[in-house]
Amino acid sequence: MSWTRGFRAALAVCVLLLVPTTGCGTGEAHERKDGGSPSPVGKVLDATDGQGRHYREVDKKGAPDVGVEVAPDAAGNWHVRLTVRNFRFSPVGAKARPTAGRGLAYLFVDGGLVTRLRAPEYRLAPRFVPHGTHHVTARLYADDGTVWAVRGKPVESTADITASGAETGAEAGTATATVTANAEAKETEATPTTSGATGTPAR
Repeated sequence: MSWTRGFRAALAVCVLLLVPTTGCGTGEAHERKDGGSPSPVGKVLDATDGQGRHYREVDKKGAPDVGVEVAPDAAGNWHVRLTVRNFRFSPVGAKARPTAGRGLAYLFVDGGLVTRLRAPEYRLAPRFVPHGTHHVTARLYADDGTVWAVRGKPVESTADITASGAETGAEAGTATATVTANAEAKETEATPTTSGATGTPAR
């Protein structure tokens, strides 16, 4: 009798060891290691930008937003400063997949792509801004290259600047009206800024 009870106890222990423990390394295995949401972000629309990149529409509440300011500096360049909300710049090497509120800012001058920014500041060389009035636009993109959009319009902001082309330094030109994000402004083409600025020249 004693031997039988001992055998049954040993058998029960073996069965318990074969049954996997609930939650033991199973739930966490399906979570994204980078902290991003595993579900699709927004809705990809048929509409595209001038380079054929599709819009990725998200709800207005909590959507990314951007503002742009441009001013001449003492060295004869143009200092571009972006102000973003609900948005973080992705680091170099980020995976090419959309994550809510993440990505890059593309900088345009008069419709031509100048650079892709991973920081809020950039130094625009005067060769991109000859004599006359120009439109400098910052537009937000997801890491997969789609354009962040709200109500069918890209999340962007445009500043109009006027360069005299005669003087240098702080008198080289003036920056005028800054257009709010999502405005129907022309796409706009600028040398990376100094400290903290990261830009990828357009090819």
